[in-house]
Amino acid sequence: MTQSVSPLSTNPWNVPNALSAVRLLMAIAVCACIETQSWTTALILFVVAASTDWIDGWWARKYQQVTKLGRILDPFVDKVIICGAMIALAAAKDSPMAPWMATLVVARELLVTSLRGMVEGQGGDFSAKQLGKWKMVLQCAAVIATLLYLKALPEVPDWLKALVPICIWGSILLTVLSAIEYILVIVRNKKSKTE
Repeated sequence: MTQSVSPLSTNPWNVPNALSAVRLLMAIAVCACIETQSWTTALILFVVAASTDWIDGWWARKYQQVTKLGRILDPFVDKVIICGAMIALAAAKDSPMAPWMATLVVARELLVTSLRGMVEGQGGDFSAKQLGKWKMVLQCAAVIATLLYLKALPEVPDWLKALVPICIWGSILLTVLSAIEYILVIVRNKKSKTE
């Protein structure tokens, strides 16, 4: 069964794009709250911004408000939410999130975005893979666990001490594996075209 694609709307000023813009402002606010060590506010804002990711896409498809701006803005905001939070957390005092981890996540997102632009610019399909979706889930879990950890200092409960490295290292592992998966897709496509 083929999935229907919503026609592009000509009006960029609509509810989905407004929601994406609000999520972008929330992402910036999360980083500001982390910098000022307002852990609870940062946690609430991050959870709302990350968990409402599906709303703008659902609305755009349901009410045929898919726009070129929205197709760029939505994934851009997703990357700002994750990368921004991880960079801010890596800079926080006593954070279990290391700067190299945030750098790796940013590098992966830049690489995949570049590959997507190249493939789709040539008329190819570069849809999100299942591994990439799970990567996003674990990255969100890593940010939430790290915020809870910093909020709980200096008396971090044992369950949280155990959970934080699992979430962080799991997200790093899937970040690398999903990047490799996308690279292999490119290599296979190029190989099949030359055969």
